[in-house]
Amino acid sequence: MKKSIVILASVLSFVTSAQTKKSKQTPAFSTKDRTITIVTTADSTQLKLTTTGTATFRELRQPVERQTCVFVQPQHQFQSFMGIGGAITDASAEVFAQLPKEKQNEFLTAYFSKTNGIGYSIIRTNMNSCDFSSDSYTYIQEGDAALKTFDITHDKKYKLPLIKQAMGMIGNQATFYISPWSPPAFMKDNKDMLHGGKLLPEFRQSWANYYVKYINALEKEGLPIWGLSIQNEPMATQIWESCLFSAEEERDFLKYYLGPTLQKAGLSSKKIIAWDHNRDLMVQRATTILDDPEAAKYVWGIGFHWYETWSGGQPMFDNVKAVHELYPHKNLIFTEGCKEKFDAANYQLWRNGEIYGESMINDFNNGTVAWTDWNILLDQFGGPNHVKNFCFAPVHADLSTNQIIYTPAYYIIGHFSKFIEKKARRISSVASRSNLLTTSFLNPNGKMVTVVLNKSNQPVEYQLCIGTTAATIAIPARAIQTLMY
Repeated sequence: MKKSIVILASVLSFVTSAQTKKSKQTPAFSTKDRTITIVTTADSTQLKLTTTGTATFRELRQPVERQTCVFVQPQHQFQSFMGIGGAITDASAEVFAQLPKEKQNEFLTAYFSKTNGIGYSIIRTNMNSCDFSSDSYTYIQEGDAALKTFDITHDKKYKLPLIKQAMGMIGNQATFYISPWSPPAFMKDNKDMLHGGKLLPEFRQSWANYYVKYINALEKEGLPIWGLSIQNEPMATQIWESCLFSAEEERDFLKYYLGPTLQKAGLSSKKIIAWDHNRDLMVQRATTILDDPEAAKYVWGIGFHWYETWSGGQPMFDNVKAVHELYPHKNLIFTEGCKEKFDAANYQLWRNGEIYGESMINDFNNGTVAWTDWNILLDQFGGPNHVKNFCFAPVHADLSTNQIIYTPAYYIIGHFSKFIEKKARRISSVASRSNLLTTSFLNPNGKMVTVVLNKSNQPVEYQLCIGTTAATIAIPARAIQTLMY
């Protein structure tokens, strides 16, 4: 009995010591002596990522019902933040190449500088052509299943030079991944890169080899590849490049072909993203793939888009949460979204940017670790796009005047990407009223970043509450704020 007591006391002493060491490593967040810097962008004003003031904390032990509050709970921490970025498509690169040098420099700074821009750190690009290409193309001669003619010369004219400049500005924080829209026509049952169709069974290995060839070719160009998605929008038959995979087909292609092929080629460190389509069917896709251990072992995470509203419904944010709850050890990454149906009259339409704020806040709060916009740059017609699927981008270039046009989406994305650092931890952050949306992150340097979106047509005074302290903040109507403290 005496020996048991001694052992128990030793265990308790060890646990207490470990807890003490842990508390020293991660001290509790305190609002004492912290000043809040307020950065604001608002509809129909000159406020565009503008520092609009400061605030300090005071004691507030119990808010009352008439007060609008944002409650931040630093002791409740969640996923680690990876970054925010966009896609460098053929279209983006072709438009960029037509700008004069000073405008190119302005554009690169605006996106990829943390100090003078919004600090993008993620880049996605298309493997083979997509709709935002000036033409359909592959990297081989038609019929070459052995890939003996594989050559990425096409990409070297516009796309790779821009990607290299962007990656150079981002530095070692860069995350670069690739996505295919369609295999070559001869590999598909419809003999067409466009209009859906499926990968023929006899070309599954050849198509898996194609990813390896492309990754190796890009890395030979000095562009380290972080990862890849298996197939862009595998359930959409489009008038542009597209290829259909059922959930079982994507699972089996990954399990029997793509995963083992990457592994055999020494590329097992590349992160594989499954699904890469809308939130609506993501739970079914995730369960089909991730409930199979032999497929799941290759999957880094589930990618998703926001176009499920094509049916007339609302964004299915809860499906992101459901996947996170089902598979908390797999990652979630937003891989594409844009405002469709381009109209130059709506460059500055606030709602086109506000949907970014809504999506980013909800997606991050539901466990997403990274967020990738679609084209980073398009021209004054919403293109080029070889099937005339013209869309908005956060930034447009009017090539007739060489003017760069920054839309509300650019500034709203910047409220996240400019201030949240890689490896920041998401923090519990909730609003007491439905007119405000909020998310918070604790940066590695100990600074908190809280983003607040006001969707209402009225200015709102709210209390930023942490523990028994609070600060009074005013946000304009139809506005977004980043609070740093």
